[in-house]
Amino acid sequence: MSAFATHFSFEFKTGIRNKNLLLMNYLFPLSFYLMMGFIMTEINPQFKEIMIPAMVVFAILVATLLGLPDPLVSARESGIFRSYKINGVPAFSILFTPALTTGLHLAIITMIITVSAPFLFDVTVPTNGLNLFVALTAVSIACAGMGVLIGVVSPSTRMTVLYSQIIFVPSMLLGGLMMPFSMLPEGAQIVAQLLPATHGMNALNGLAMGFTPDFNPWASVVMLTASGLLAFGLALYLFSWDNKNSARRGHPVLALLALVPYLLGIMLLG
Repeated sequence: MSAFATHFSFEFKTGIRNKNLLLMNYLFPLSFYLMMGFIMTEINPQFKEIMIPAMVVFAILVATLLGLPDPLVSARESGIFRSYKINGVPAFSILFTPALTTGLHLAIITMIITVSAPFLFDVTVPTNGLNLFVALTAVSIACAGMGVLIGVVSPSTRMTVLYSQIIFVPSMLLGGLMMPFSMLPEGAQIVAQLLPATHGMNALNGLAMGFTPDFNPWASVVMLTASGLLAFGLALYLFSWDNKNSARRGHPVLALLALVPYLLGIMLLG
């Protein structure tokens, strides 16, 4: 237990002291939040209705998809995981602890955005705090799982950027942060339902903000949680201690199985 606490404390402090992680966890999300608050609310006053969930989901995407994978790949490439293995640190702790500390940073960011946005930009506030917590926890689990999985299957830091952007960019365009899901063409809606951001926005709008959801918000919570847990499980299964270790228990393409809950949702929700 003391070893876990030490690892957790180290990872949490790294998220503040490391310039790249500080940028992803705090500076980038907060800068974008302020920019959108001062500019987007003037261009489109309706953005005030979804600003809090949109900016919180954006912060989650940045911290998990852009912030989590690279340190995992860098540590594996530099041989740090080998020393962890020698000292008895389990793979589960290596993967779970950074995700957990990132979740703590995200809780701080969420509090800053939720408390400051109504005063700075006169935006719509959540109507149900408990459902807000449930929805944010679900989307955080989904995105953190995906970020860890990218870090495990990516062969290099350059490929990490590519894999992360494959999810991050469509999430910004189709995930409901800038444009409502209902305004998307039918084909784009199908693609959007494969993204955790879409389900995160649907759950937050339907459960926490008091808006009419595009589809069952509790189904979105279930899919997000299932996908996140599946992604963590796949990451643990595919985890490699060293880039030079050619023996893998499974092919990296198995990572696509993390999308299965969303595919089932498309079929069941129609």
